[in-house]
Amino acid sequence: MHEQLTLRSAKFKVQYICVMAVPPFQRARNRGYYGLDKATEGEWNGPFSFIQGADIQFGMIAKFVPEEAKRGWQKEIELTRTAVAAVNKMKPRPRFFIVCGDLVHAFPGTKNREEQEKDFKKEFKDLDSEIPLVCVCGNHDIGNTPTRQTVANYVDKFGDDYFSFWVGGVKFIVLNSQFYEDPSQVMELKEKQDQWLDEQLAEDSKCKHMVIFQHTPWFLKNPEEKHLKNLNMENDLRLRMLEKFRNAGVRAIFCGHYHRNGGGFYGNMEEVITCAMGYTKAQSGLRVVRVYENTIKHGMDDIPETLCLSEAST
Repeated sequence: MHEQLTLRSAKFKVQYICVMAVPPFQRARNRGYYGLDKATEGEWNGPFSFIQGADIQFGMIAKFVPEEAKRGWQKEIELTRTAVAAVNKMKPRPRFFIVCGDLVHAFPGTKNREEQEKDFKKEFKDLDSEIPLVCVCGNHDIGNTPTRQTVANYVDKFGDDYFSFWVGGVKFIVLNSQFYEDPSQVMELKEKQDQWLDEQLAEDSKCKHMVIFQHTPWFLKNPEEKHLKNLNMENDLRLRMLEKFRNAGVRAIFCGHYHRNGGGFYGNMEEVITCAMGYTKAQSGLRVVRVYENTIKHGMDDIPETLCLSEAST
């Protein structure tokens, strides 16, 4: 037994060193995420947590709050520093920190875009090295009508626009939701994601849970609600995809984009919309998600320094 534990410890030490050698924003590659794969994370090892944020959107506050106009995206920088510092203090450490889209406010090819991207990367470099940062692309990241070039630029700077990864026996799938919002200029890329997604959902992975991350939600409050352009998905597509996810056993879908909390249920599958880390008329913040063997719980209270993962206490 001692030899087995020693070998396992050595294996994870080597894995950790290999992962650290890969730049933080280049780990989402080849439709996976370095260090978070089935081979190393395919088994359930007990409850764990992760942090979900969305829409930090460097530069948006200055556009809508007059007193911030001269400060550029300094307010978003301050909010990011507060968030990163709080997450770094958490015990036990969350297994990852995911930002569900709209990393910056400036659209591709517009003023301040490169500067906002550089500052986003700079601030998140202070995240504890043992807490992987996972990025999801949003409409501001690749454009309301993405092109092959805007997608390629995002992938070059932040990693794959869609991919899957594993943590503690749970399978997580990251989607490029702009391929459902407006794929008119990227139909070939959209079809590739569709094919890949079907393969991921059909895979006999025996995961404890299956969870999806994307930027734009399928619905805001009710799966049957009307289509609101640029806020939720078209009705026929929405219901078809929700049914596909539920039939595949997806437990939850986490989104952003709405700049307020929202979501609801499609059968026993939950969609969770998380309020913006940046500009919002509600209270900005992060969602603490606790993953248990038979359920997933979440809330947007203050980030706790000590997180109790006992199911009896939730």
